[in-house]
Amino acid sequence: MVPPSGFTARLTLFVSGAMAFLTVFALALSLASGRLADRWADELARSATLRISAPSGQLAAQTKVALTILEQTPGVASARALSVEEQAALLAPWFGLDLPLDDLPIPQLIEIIAADPGYDVRGLTLRLSTEVPGAVLDDHTRWREPLVAAANSLRRLGWISIGLLGGAMAAMITLAAQSSLAANAQVIEVLRLVGARDRYIAGAFVRRFTIRALIGAAVGVVIGMAGVLLMPAASDEGGFLTGLGFQGWGWLLPLLIPTLGGVVAFIATWLAARSTLRELA
Repeated sequence: MVPPSGFTARLTLFVSGAMAFLTVFALALSLASGRLADRWADELARSATLRISAPSGQLAAQTKVALTILEQTPGVASARALSVEEQAALLAPWFGLDLPLDDLPIPQLIEIIAADPGYDVRGLTLRLSTEVPGAVLDDHTRWREPLVAAANSLRRLGWISIGLLGGAMAAMITLAAQSSLAANAQVIEVLRLVGARDRYIAGAFVRRFTIRALIGAAVGVVIGMAGVLLMPAASDEGGFLTGLGFQGWGWLLPLLIPTLGGVVAFIATWLAARSTLRELA
């Protein structure tokens, strides 16, 4: 009763496949953004920087006092003063590789790694201000919060995109189903004359469009997962531009997309069939 080929068949297969393909990448973006937000929150929450600004004759002495204080502070796992080469590497992107650090009043940086559950930031700041006047403690809060918020926004954007893709797929399948029903108006009229009920007629269209959506979505998911596999792996050099694939159990989530696509097609086709059959009555 429902034509196995034609414009509506190709449209349903293409739309379901394209939407499933895009959903795979939206899902990968959302999961990767969540991992990125968690990593940034954890790494920046555990690290801090102590900056010591003092005359060249006092810088070494103040650095030694600061390191002693940090070693005595509960909750500090480790603290080390950055070498001249490390500080030059930090400044190289802005001032070049030939920066004469010996001729410039560059402050001494100390890297602090917090233990679990951490240290008293306020108490440490007060003690440093008393014993090391040129020390400024930066716990990275002002850097951590915007970065984590941005990563969480990307995660929400991924889920919103998945919702929009599902809505677009439902709309396109609804139009395809209505077009197919309208094109088969004479067949539907004959079926009614021989005693077929609208529920039976609608069920035939629902089955055909649901199967088409399942097939198209399955093909789209396979191509999408292949594309995700070809993406570069996570690396420190690439930052958030790499590692946008799935990890661990995340590879199982795309397998749910064809099923969800079939559910969307089932509901959309059923609603379209009921509406169109009432108009053809």
